[in-house]
Amino acid sequence: MADDTTDTKSSNQMWGGRFASGPDAIMEEINASIGFDKKLFAQDIRGSIAHATMLAHQGIISTDDKDKIVHGLNTILSEIESGNFEFSRQLEDIHMNVEARLATLIGPAAGRLHTARSRNDQVALDFRLWVKEELQKTEQMLTGLIAAFLDRAEEHAESVMPGFTHLQTAQPVTFGHHCMAYVEMFGRDRSRVRHAIEHLDESPIGAAALAGTGYPIDRHMTAKALGFREPTRNSIDTVSDRDFAIEFLSIAAIAGMHLSRLAEEIVIWSTPQFGFVRLSDAFSTGSSIMPQKKNPDAAELVRAKTGRINGSLVALLTIMKGLPLAYSKDMQEDKEQVFDAAESLELAIAAMTGMVRDMTVNTARMKAAAGSGYSTATDLADWLVREAGLPFRDAHHVTGRAVALAESKGCDLAELSLSDLQAIHPDITDKVYGVLTVEASVASRKSFGGTAPSEVRRQIAFWRARN
Repeated sequence: MADDTTDTKSSNQMWGGRFASGPDAIMEEINASIGFDKKLFAQDIRGSIAHATMLAHQGIISTDDKDKIVHGLNTILSEIESGNFEFSRQLEDIHMNVEARLATLIGPAAGRLHTARSRNDQVALDFRLWVKEELQKTEQMLTGLIAAFLDRAEEHAESVMPGFTHLQTAQPVTFGHHCMAYVEMFGRDRSRVRHAIEHLDESPIGAAALAGTGYPIDRHMTAKALGFREPTRNSIDTVSDRDFAIEFLSIAAIAGMHLSRLAEEIVIWSTPQFGFVRLSDAFSTGSSIMPQKKNPDAAELVRAKTGRINGSLVALLTIMKGLPLAYSKDMQEDKEQVFDAAESLELAIAAMTGMVRDMTVNTARMKAAAGSGYSTATDLADWLVREAGLPFRDAHHVTGRAVALAESKGCDLAELSLSDLQAIHPDITDKVYGVLTVEASVASRKSFGGTAPSEVRRQIAFWRARN
């Protein structure tokens, strides 16, 4: 009996007198989150130090108790960071593990730490702090990826390549222009990150379980101490929602989609059939049976990581969609999704930044491909409008006949004779050959945001100034 009483007391030391017996083993297994939420230890301790400091400042606890609590928490932080802290599944989560160890270290003063707060606002605080720090890290990583693209764009502002629609050769562009497309995409991703930081920059601590607290706390003091702009303004909402985590996952999914599209292009470009780029050995692997193979595994894994991130977003949306206000235990399932997605996104951005900086660009192969598929046909149609005065629809029809003739002769548009072209339309002159090369096509597209090298360099300068 004594042993049973001891076990029960140990299992329920944080719950007080409400429960007469310990949890069933299955309940303990499904209820415990320490296996993953221990990742929040630094945020939990930081939040507790700020809370204790505020309680003492407001005269809710003594300065002596506050000093003991802060010293004990810093001791626990050192123990965890050095690997000398023993986490217990019986204590369920990071909050109870820290609090139990604090009681061992400083005695009864530890019990005063939880004054004027609940695990509901405590976990909301820890998770918000973690997501905010992760978003700040993501912002820095995206800035590095953008910088890598700016360097490659500057290097290849004049390197001609085929532009595609439907993965069919459409019009000539420059590789620099293509790189700048990804600068724009990842720039928007970074803007979303910055907006998300602004949205979540409110401190949850002090909302307590759901209704606030009767203690004379100073939530603005804790918000400032923890680096938040201000406290949250509704205690129910504070503990009810995880939209900040969902927003992080949404941003991660969009950025992952951009990374995956880039990965797909690298996979295609690195095939012998394209040969546009060559990945270094650092981002490739070989085949176990085919010695000639050099596989773009890093790009393929970036592509796959996006699927995991998407899954995490759908999972958390599904978890949250049916919950009444305020807190429900379902919300314990939020963290694993975010932790996994954050790790996947970090790896994907790091790998892609390395590939972009490291890959060798085959400009000769790109230029040769740029002229295939009659990619300057639109330039011929534009010339007919500009020089011969044809309506564009008529010019489109004339150009289509020229393409059909070139195809039947097995040559490019620039290789058709003037007599061939004049047989299609008599107003065509030899000046047309000035627009039928890929270099001339690219150079002519000087509209704002176009592919002309001068315009590409203008956009590079714009982004360098803001990056």
